[in-house]
Amino acid sequence: MAFINLKNKTTRFFVFASILYLSWYLLYEFFVKPNTLIDEKLISLIIANAAFVLKLFGFTVYQSIEDSNMQLIGIDGAHPLWIGSPCNALTLFMFFALFVIAFPGNTKKKFWFIPLGIIIIHITNVLRVISLAIINYLAPQYIEFNHTYTFTFLVYAIIFLLWMWWVKSSLKENAAHEPKN
Repeated sequence: MAFINLKNKTTRFFVFASILYLSWYLLYEFFVKPNTLIDEKLISLIIANAAFVLKLFGFTVYQSIEDSNMQLIGIDGAHPLWIGSPCNALTLFMFFALFVIAFPGNTKKKFWFIPLGIIIIHITNVLRVISLAIINYLAPQYIEFNHTYTFTFLVYAIIFLLWMWWVKSSLKENAAHEPKN
């Protein structure tokens, strides 16, 4: 590690963020995923939220649990959407949270900003599932493109904008606390 200059703030941030993410990944893969129902609960929450909104718009919705890693939601008259662990946004929640934790900033502000960001990411993911269900109902030929490209881009764009919000507010706060010459 002698070749890495940890006095550089950018390098320190990336090293710290990488260590946090690797730690989360190992904890998730070897403890959380095999020993908890968090993935299944998140999928159920997404499906329940999406079904609620779809029903508000007058759609007849069906839901099904095939097994612990496969839950389905669909609009009557269309094939169902499979919602699995990769779609539940848990990794995105952690990726977002760990970035905020690793970036310098007011610790008290992190305690409200991280939950706010996770809620925004969750809402974005629910809107993604709603949109995909409607696309699958109205024009199923476009489902794969929108799932793979459109909504992946939109979700990551939202996360990027949240990060930029955090960075700008942190840098602004740090500049306000620096001594003036």
